[in-house]
Amino acid sequence: MSNPSASVVAIIDYGMGNLFSVTQACEQAGLQTVITSSPKEMLASDAVILPGVGAFGDAMNALERLDLISGLRDVAASPKPLVGICLGMQLMMSESNEFGSHRGLGIIEGEVVRLEGPADQNKVLKVPQVGWNQISSSSSHRGNDTTDLLNTAWESPIFGGILDGEYMYFIHSFYAKPADASVVVSTTQYGETEFCSSLIVGSVFACQFHPERSGPAGLRVYQNLSKLIPKPEREQRNA
Repeated sequence: MSNPSASVVAIIDYGMGNLFSVTQACEQAGLQTVITSSPKEMLASDAVILPGVGAFGDAMNALERLDLISGLRDVAASPKPLVGICLGMQLMMSESNEFGSHRGLGIIEGEVVRLEGPADQNKVLKVPQVGWNQISSSSSHRGNDTTDLLNTAWESPIFGGILDGEYMYFIHSFYAKPADASVVVSTTQYGETEFCSSLIVGSVFACQFHPERSGPAGLRVYQNLSKLIPKPEREQRNA
């Protein structure tokens, strides 16, 4: 039975997302979900999640065909939380060089680049990166005291209760490279390559890892999301 007081999260279905796992994680966090390709339903929700796996160019074509691009930009400019996961994070950037040059949503200035044969102790690592890896707090979000970063909570609310150095699950060959380093919340090391694994700009949060596949720590991301949804919107819908 649905909870009328629960926040409603729109999970965008454009044919390239891991919808079932994201839905399950949201529901475990006490959120109601609607899987939708409708701009109207997306704008009526309390929060929006843009998941994704696959090719950047194909994804942008699908979003354009479904008339979702302007709506996603409107959500990003509002107080409503917008979450991008994996390819969804990459789509928020200005452009990508995956299989040619493609324009992105332009919500965050920057580009999407390939993991170029990262090496670890003279051994070339496989691309795509598939499996567990650590996320570490970016120096731009550490504050003044950097002497005891491990076993401390993230400064950003979306990472509340998640430890610096936590392991999350990754599947990707490309990564987002924001033009402004101050938006980077966490970085991840893959061999000699350090890349942005999560970022925050206003009410937009995006991560390269899959929190819905990252066990209890990943589920905490969805629990924190439920706390960040503006209460006035939730109360107005239930009035």
